[in-house]
Amino acid sequence: MGERCRSLEDLVVAADMRTLSLEELRAAYRGRRVLVTGHTGFKGSWLVLWLSDLGAAVTGYALAPPTEPSLFTDIGIAERCRHVVGDIRDRDHLTQILRDTQPEVVFHLAAQSLVRLSYDQPLETLDVNVMGTANLLETVRRSRHRCALVVVTSDKCYENREWVYGYRECDPMGGHDVYSMSKGATELLVSSYRRSFFPPAALAEHGVALASARAGNVIGGGDWATDRLVPDVMRALTSGNRAVIRNSQAVRPWQHVLEPLAGYLILGARLMGVGGDPAPFCAAWNFGPAADNTQPVRAVVTGLIDSWGAGAWDDVPAAATLHEAAVLRLSIDKAVAELGWAPQWNFRETVQRTASWYRAHHNGLLPAALRELTLGQIHDYAAVQFAR
Repeated sequence: MGERCRSLEDLVVAADMRTLSLEELRAAYRGRRVLVTGHTGFKGSWLVLWLSDLGAAVTGYALAPPTEPSLFTDIGIAERCRHVVGDIRDRDHLTQILRDTQPEVVFHLAAQSLVRLSYDQPLETLDVNVMGTANLLETVRRSRHRCALVVVTSDKCYENREWVYGYRECDPMGGHDVYSMSKGATELLVSSYRRSFFPPAALAEHGVALASARAGNVIGGGDWATDRLVPDVMRALTSGNRAVIRNSQAVRPWQHVLEPLAGYLILGARLMGVGGDPAPFCAAWNFGPAADNTQPVRAVVTGLIDSWGAGAWDDVPAAATLHEAAVLRLSIDKAVAELGWAPQWNFRETVQRTASWYRAHHNGLLPAALRELTLGQIHDYAAVQFAR
């Protein structure tokens, strides 16, 4: 990926800045024109809400919400941004939106985000994740649009060898399944565009500060996707059924959705030149949880049930036809040392915050009140992440 592996000691010595304060974060985004692709999805909806709360002028570009119910609808995200329905694969439409909105920073989250769906729709997964990203990068290149651009991929982009230690940004890309491979290919695509068209050394000339961000298994209120752990458990709990869990021994790096989103916001601000030269931040970044949050699936299930106050689950091994990694961890040394970002919520709080959101939704909280609850979690998190 064009990066040299460095030790944590080297990174700490090289780091010349720490995280932004909360006021600096507000100042970084207040009045900024921001484009978020994939804003109708789970992570995208949380990000738009946070950006709008910071005072950004947000345009969202995505297909209609992918689930029913959806966080996008539940908390009225369309009221917090300019909502544009569009396909990331439609380059003409994307070019028009870029021309109309003139974004200063772009967060690219639009993707096919499910591993199991990639087994049923491999070509569409590649088309959306790889060529969709290529469309965005090419649109920026051809329009000569100057901006900060954060491409969000996944921790599954790495060639997973079931190592017990965390993967670093300089480790090889790979992927056993099509979804994982598409994320690795997207990272290679971003790297090649950065080296070919948007080199950091020539940033003053082309004006595109390009970075990628890789996050672990994200959980939080408002995820309703099919074949994903937390939504499956919450559907069982709210219906009074037993949750059916596959691969309960698999170890994953669980984190609340606000953890990587904070990383994306810090990264976006640095790419915009907040605090100094953006060139060193034009690279790949891991945003994973602390070591204690790397837990087996069963720990998440039992934690949700305990927080909910009722429920039960059955361990039903998955069919052998679909591969799922037993262990996956990320190294976050680089983000900690160079961005000043660090995970804040431990495993217990992550699970409890998630369960409390679903409890409020289940109890029929109206959209305005549910949005305030969601904003309350953002404010609580920001108070610890950006404390100085």
